[in-house]
Amino acid sequence: MDLTHGQAVIRLKDIRAALEDLESRDELTGEDEQSFDELTREFAEVDQHRRQLERKSALEKVRSAVKATDRGPSSLRVERGAPSADTYDADPILNPDSVEECRFRNPWDVSEIRQFGRSRDELGAEYRARALSAVEKMTGASDGVRSAATKIIERHDDASGSIARMALATSSPEYLRAWSKLASGRGHMVSPDEQRALERALSLTDSAGGYLVPFQLDPTVVITSDGSANQIRQAARSVVASGDVWNGVSAGAVTWSWAAEAAQATDDSPTFAQPSINIHKAHGFVPISIEALEDAANVTAEVGRLLAFGKDSLEANAFISGTGTGQPQGLITALDAAGAGVVVNSTAANAVAAADVYALDSDLPARFRGNASFLANRSTYNEVRALGEGGGSDMWERIGNGMPSQLLGRPAYEAEAMAVGTTTTTDGTTGLEGQRSDSVLVFGDFHHYVIADRVGMQVEFINHLFGAAQRPTGQRGWYTYYRVGAGVTNAGAFRQLKA
Repeated sequence: MDLTHGQAVIRLKDIRAALEDLESRDELTGEDEQSFDELTREFAEVDQHRRQLERKSALEKVRSAVKATDRGPSSLRVERGAPSADTYDADPILNPDSVEECRFRNPWDVSEIRQFGRSRDELGAEYRARALSAVEKMTGASDGVRSAATKIIERHDDASGSIARMALATSSPEYLRAWSKLASGRGHMVSPDEQRALERALSLTDSAGGYLVPFQLDPTVVITSDGSANQIRQAARSVVASGDVWNGVSAGAVTWSWAAEAAQATDDSPTFAQPSINIHKAHGFVPISIEALEDAANVTAEVGRLLAFGKDSLEANAFISGTGTGQPQGLITALDAAGAGVVVNSTAANAVAAADVYALDSDLPARFRGNASFLANRSTYNEVRALGEGGGSDMWERIGNGMPSQLLGRPAYEAEAMAVGTTTTTDGTTGLEGQRSDSVLVFGDFHHYVIADRVGMQVEFINHLFGAAQRPTGQRGWYTYYRVGAGVTNAGAFRQLKA
């Protein structure tokens, strides 16, 4: 039995509580009788183990005292409650706080988790507690990455601790070392402990296989930490999904009504809907020369940044014009599908005037306007700056110290994938060319555009790449894939200007 003294005491208390619960029942089923017998036998075994540990501890104290006496009185210095390297806690009587202080000395050792007689919620809570402890101890992570990882676990983990389990499996020092060896073509140097860490992580992947990127290098964590270069991601609501579909809840405004005294209440409940966002697969291939792998002091140091950059670049177009079939649904795609109700047409064809920007602001319902933002191509913003009196100074607020400019007092985000608008300047000349069907400016509450990331980018390592003559090229390859989805949960929270 591998239980320490402190663990044995806690287990005895748990068994006693379970036995008392069974004893309090009026009738016991056959399964209850079997559980009672098993718990009774386990209590005897654990209690015997506890007594053996106490006898061993007492004998060690006697031996230590004899040795100290042999060395002389001056060496008899005992620090009460000081924890030793091989004990669960220092002294549960003299120093009870040491039990909690040392509880997750190794949070990645999930073999310590007691499974019997515990609900899914209890197990999920322990996995989360261990994962949060692991985040504080995981190597190769900055403070920003630790903060982002903590936020993801606390906000998006499910009741069974799916994200926490993945974080524990892929953030351990053994897994990071093993993954680094595989990434640099040194898989033959993986130790037994590292191999076990790999096998544990592989058990969490889909049937397609592949090695999960270490949690501290996962692009979802890195992007959350450093901020996305894709500004629509900065404005949108980001969630983390643990399955193939993210399901949310939306509701219209609550309908209120006046009621006379003692009158029956009317049905003023909102109409609830359950928007869902499908998670789609994206993949990429990274060829790396053997020389680059050998020259790099730490090949994994740049992995997280490179994967996050590639992920951001791929998503920039999808979050604007993605079809929603086999890829995320873009914002403009969703608003076009919503119909004319969310469209504000420019005053004149092929032209955007200052009045159109104000019309876009006025047409958005007030309940969304307070948290609304603008989104457009930078070239469109530059043209809008030339509108109005004083070169558009009446429409823009320029905020220094690194803060972005604001259009009509609301944040203005950039999306280079959006169409460029046509504008009419104060002297009546036409600016950039475009078509009236183009959505050149969006204004709305981007909380209703949801980006659902699935933590767990996977990598398959290819030891040698071959050229046209079927001979090695001196390169290795990383085939990477991850999953993400996006969509609009309430199109009424947006207005798009078409020019």
